[in-house]
Amino acid sequence: MVAVNRQTHAQRRLGLGLAALAAVIWSGAPAQAQQAEEKVLNVYNWSDYIGDDTIKNFTKETGITVRYDVFDSNEVLNAKLVAGKSGYDVVVPTAPWARQQIDGKLLRKLDKSKLPNLVNLDPGIQAKLATLDPGNEHLVDWMWGYTTVGINVDKVKAALGTTPLPANVWELIFNPAYTAKLKSCGVSFLDSPSEVFPAALHYMGKPAYSKNAADYAEAGKMLQAVRPSVTLFSSSGYINDMANGAICVAFGWAGDINIARQRAIDAKKGVKIEALVPKNGAPLVFDTMAIPADAPHPNNAHLWINYILRPDVQAGLTNKVFFANPNKAGMKFVRKDIAENKSVFLPDEDLKKMLPPEAVPQDIRRVMTRTYTKFKTGR
Repeated sequence: MVAVNRQTHAQRRLGLGLAALAAVIWSGAPAQAQQAEEKVLNVYNWSDYIGDDTIKNFTKETGITVRYDVFDSNEVLNAKLVAGKSGYDVVVPTAPWARQQIDGKLLRKLDKSKLPNLVNLDPGIQAKLATLDPGNEHLVDWMWGYTTVGINVDKVKAALGTTPLPANVWELIFNPAYTAKLKSCGVSFLDSPSEVFPAALHYMGKPAYSKNAADYAEAGKMLQAVRPSVTLFSSSGYINDMANGAICVAFGWAGDINIARQRAIDAKKGVKIEALVPKNGAPLVFDTMAIPADAPHPNNAHLWINYILRPDVQAGLTNKVFFANPNKAGMKFVRKDIAENKSVFLPDEDLKKMLPPEAVPQDIRRVMTRTYTKFKTGR
C-alpha cells in the first residue's frame, strides 16, 4: 500500500532552504548525520488495523511516501526484528513482545522532543505501558483491546439447542461439552501461542502469564481435549469468516470481532455477530508503535508517530478498526455508536477485571511455543 504526494514548487524551495540551513548548522557533524533522510517511511503493522485515509493524509501533509506491509502474529514480526536489517522504520509489537525486543536492544529509544502530541495520551494507559517499558522510553500505544470470544448469535443458539450460553464465556472454547456442539458451525482459534495461553491459563485459575512450565503442560492437556472441535486457526482471516457466517465462534480480539460485526451489518444478510465481554476477566492487549534500532528513517518515524497521536487521527483509527485508543483528547472525534459500544470502550467494572500484559522469559516462551504446536497439530 503506497501513498504518493507531489510537492509544490514553493514547498520544494522551502525544503531546500531548510536543508541548506541544516547543513550549515551541522557542518561539524559526521557525514551520516548531515545527510537528509529520503522522503520514505516503511511501516510494518497488523492486518486490518489502519484507517482508509491515514496514510494518504500523512503523505499529503509531509510529502513522505509510506511503504506499508502487514503481519498477523507477533511471532512473525519478532523473527524479522531478530534477523536484523528488516528495513522497517515503525513496527507495531504487542507490549510483552516489545519488552523482549527492548531487552534484546532491537528497539530505539524515542526522542520525545519530536513527539509533542504525547500530551494527548491517557496517563493511565501510559502508566500500564511503563510497567513493561519504564519511563515510556521506547513504546507508544497504537490501540488497545482484549482477547475474547465472538459469536454468530443465531448459529450458536441453534448449535447449542436447549443448552444456554454459559455465564463464563471462555467455556465456549475451552470446555469440550460446548465445543463439541459448536464444531458443526465452525470454531476458530487465534493462530498464536502468546495469545492463546494467557486466556487458557486464566480460565484454569492459573496466572495468565505464568512462569511455571508445568502450568503450560496442564493447559496443553486442556487444549488437546477441545482440539477435535477446532475447525480453523486464524489471526486475520477469521474476520471475514465470521462476517459471512462461515464460522460461528471465534477466539479472537474484540476489535476484530467488532469489525466482523460491522461487515455483517453492511452486507445486510441477517448475520448477527457479537463480541462477548468475559465477566471474569480477559487478557488486555496493548499494541505499540516502536522504532527498530536499525531503522533507516528514524526522523520520518518520529513524524509518523507524532501524526498518529493527533486526536483526530487516532480517533479515525478507532472509527475504522473498532479498537479503543489511548488518546483522551480524541474521544470527541470517535463515532458515537463506537464510543458507546461497551465491548470496545469497556465500562470501569469490566475494565478492572481485565488482566494487564506481562512479559515471560525466553525459556517459558519456548515451552509455550512447543506446547502450542502440539495442540495445533493434534499430536
